[in-house]
Amino acid sequence: MLLFQTTGLTGLAVAKNPHHTLTVLYSKILRALQKMPSNAAYRKYTEEIISERALVVKSTADVGELERKIGCGQVEELIVQAENELILARKMLSWKPWEPLITKPVPQQWTWPPTK
Repeated sequence: MLLFQTTGLTGLAVAKNPHHTLTVLYSKILRALQKMPSNAAYRKYTEEIISERALVVKSTADVGELERKIGCGQVEELIVQAENELILARKMLSWKPWEPLITKPVPQQWTWPPTK
């Protein structure tokens, strides 16, 4: 296992135990998603991505290989992404975007460019 002294990214320290950190974060995200309706689009697609990444973390011991398989940056960046996703998932629970609108949208609200 190759250990780096720096990530090469300003302000981002080298993760000391990235497998453990990612496993914990992915588990927390999946638990938050379980509280959403199963047909909610955010839950459906986020659960798919996070489950795939969790499986890669579990099955890949080498950090470089893990980064290559996930393909979204260094493990330190993956940790930041997971932290941000956890924050978003918790906010989505309070926002409940899967619920119907309280009032009907005005005609043409969802069209672009707007027509007169």
